[in-house]
Amino acid sequence: MTKRVIIVAWTMALLLAGYLPPDAGRAEQLFLGIVTGEMKSTAHQMGMDLKALFMRHNIHLAVFDSGGSVENIYAVYQRPGNHLGLVQSDVLSFVAKVKSDRQLRLIADKIKWVYALYDQEVHVLAGSHIHSFDELAGRRVAVGTLQSGAYLTGRLLFEISGVSPAELLDMGSDRALEELKAGRIDAAVIVDGIPTERLALDVSAQDGLHLLPIVHEGIRAFYPEATIPAGTYPWQTTDVSTVTVKAVLVAYDFRNHHCRTIGAVAGLIRDNMEWLRFNGHPKWKYVDLNSEVKGWERYKCLNHAGSATTIDRSEPDREPEPNPVASAIEAVFRP
Repeated sequence: MTKRVIIVAWTMALLLAGYLPPDAGRAEQLFLGIVTGEMKSTAHQMGMDLKALFMRHNIHLAVFDSGGSVENIYAVYQRPGNHLGLVQSDVLSFVAKVKSDRQLRLIADKIKWVYALYDQEVHVLAGSHIHSFDELAGRRVAVGTLQSGAYLTGRLLFEISGVSPAELLDMGSDRALEELKAGRIDAAVIVDGIPTERLALDVSAQDGLHLLPIVHEGIRAFYPEATIPAGTYPWQTTDVSTVTVKAVLVAYDFRNHHCRTIGAVAGLIRDNMEWLRFNGHPKWKYVDLNSEVKGWERYKCLNHAGSATTIDRSEPDREPEPNPVASAIEAVFRP
């Protein structure tokens, strides 16, 4: 028997046995990036859930942590490799309404929403000496960093209610919890979907902290009402009334660039909601993919027929620059 005949016979035997070399028959893997939130945020967990789902369909999703929604919307607009992002609906509304800023107009034109995903509850965590939202007048309150959606939401809560803290501190969640436990600040505003890992793991009953209800009529006219049920966190013993803001999945409007891919992964999410509800964060159980985002244009390629194709990563680089969304928010609330 010749060497050639032996090789052919061996190959046929492997094929008949159902064996293929590791890379044979495997579709070319696609690569996408999503920018989410802080490492212990629900936004980051939702991103990791999508990563697990996409991997089952040979799509690699890089999940990037971030400072929050304000960073995310600009990252999707400006930062190569950040094809998708999670952005609060009030941040989207802010960008859409500030028409005097040319940079924000460009962002509003290029960022499109894919799905309105889940509610992010407003947590106002305070020391035991504070009993109501109104008692935050004259106090020191952390409202997130300028790159976070919590900063905008927190500033709006106090602007609408007329409650005037002595200081509104630009401070991330890690440091805010540390300062709050030490008694150096009186409260912290954290905007995240329940249950958020940070408050489940990094706060205990021994810390003497509790959630303040938000019942101000003006705030509830601006933000939808919600309840954080008793037991959401091990240290929380009663229901807490609050408000929410929607977390929205957005994408850069590449026109035909990446159109098929973004449309295909949107279809993948819709077709696998049961898998996400069973395997992902509890928030997936309440996602309604038919929800709308008012005042913002939807991504036009969601109904693009066919499966995802290889992503062309030749998108033009956009030069890094200071975040104009953060600058505009800061300017609005500047004394």
